[in-house]
Amino acid sequence: MGMRTLLSVVLFLGASSQLAAQEDRAYTEGTVSVVTSVKIMDGEFNNYMNYLSKTYKPLMEAQKKAGNVLDFSVYGARARSADEADMYLVVTYPNMAAFDGLADRTEPVQKQVTGMTREQSNAASVERGKMREILGSEVIRELKLK
Repeated sequence: MGMRTLLSVVLFLGASSQLAAQEDRAYTEGTVSVVTSVKIMDGEFNNYMNYLSKTYKPLMEAQKKAGNVLDFSVYGARARSADEADMYLVVTYPNMAAFDGLADRTEPVQKQVTGMTREQSNAASVERGKMREILGSEVIRELKLK
């Protein structure tokens, strides 16, 4: 058997096994969401909700229009203890590839909507720290069952 024939057989078997593995999966990979856990400071709920309504929502709507995100949601939660989140901000993207170059696509939209430079935006984030604490974020992916 020649080297070309052997290489062709190896490539064919590799492609066949990859296709078979894909057919055997009971799911397909779906959208990707970033879930941010937020603890709102005592007495700051209405102030933070006003920020979300007047600044965050228009910004996220503009990001949707620009095609940078698919959707966004705000969820209230009943924290079980004082150090747990009482709000979750969820931003949904079409797939993992959407994160490649994301800042380059989102920063111009942010500047257009808010009129703030990156430095001004960072300062505003520090100010929001008086209203809330970001406990962390996680990335989750939807798995669609076949």
